[in-house]
Amino acid sequence: MKIKLKRTLTPVFVSLGVLVIWEFIVSITNYPEYLLPRPIVIFSALIANFNSLLYHTGITLFEAMVGFVIANILAFFIAVIFTHSKTIEAGFHPFVIALQTTPIIAMAPLLVLWFGSDIGSKIAAAALVSFFPTIVNGVKGLETIDEEALDLFKSFSATRRQIFAKLRLPNSLPFFFQALKTSAALSVIGAIVGEFVGANRGIGYIILTSTYHMETVKMFTAIIMSAVAGMLFFGIVSIIEKKIVFWQKF
Repeated sequence: MKIKLKRTLTPVFVSLGVLVIWEFIVSITNYPEYLLPRPIVIFSALIANFNSLLYHTGITLFEAMVGFVIANILAFFIAVIFTHSKTIEAGFHPFVIALQTTPIIAMAPLLVLWFGSDIGSKIAAAALVSFFPTIVNGVKGLETIDEEALDLFKSFSATRRQIFAKLRLPNSLPFFFQALKTSAALSVIGAIVGEFVGANRGIGYIILTSTYHMETVKMFTAIIMSAVAGMLFFGIVSIIEKKIVFWQKF
């Protein structure tokens, strides 16, 4: 109990310490607010504009979640196919790598051309960045099995479907959930990047417009909300992981 309390309180105190130092330094140096506003000013603006920020955050989070679900369902099935056919994996793996190594900001204008400037291109951007971690971890999890357990299944004449359902899939769940937590955070980033191109709502839109108008305080409030959205999504996946992969130590 004490260890858990310590793990919870330590980040809180560190964060408060950073904010106090930030406030103190900016106050005594009279640093321009348009470059680095004081934390108290940022949080005052956050409270004053909370309803508007919550609306835009909800849109970004929706885009991220839909993209996350689409990407990870597709990634799961592709990981299964790769596990059962090394020929297919060898043929398509370079394309998966190429897709992942292409910066999403470079793909965003193309996604707008394909899916329009509405919500579709933002969901596609979120899906693209969420896809790769699940492919990699999924294949690794499905292939990393106890050879003795596999031999035991085979000795009882278990079919490939039974081996997959009873051995490979349960064994791969910790790997999949590690990937899902990474994808959850990345999907929010992908949605925000997608909103940088042709959007009129969402956290990315707020960040972009506040940059054009030098509204640094507003930009910081949007960044804070984006961080909260990412942590919230990550936390939801972590809670689900603890319920499903209950045999793992966390």
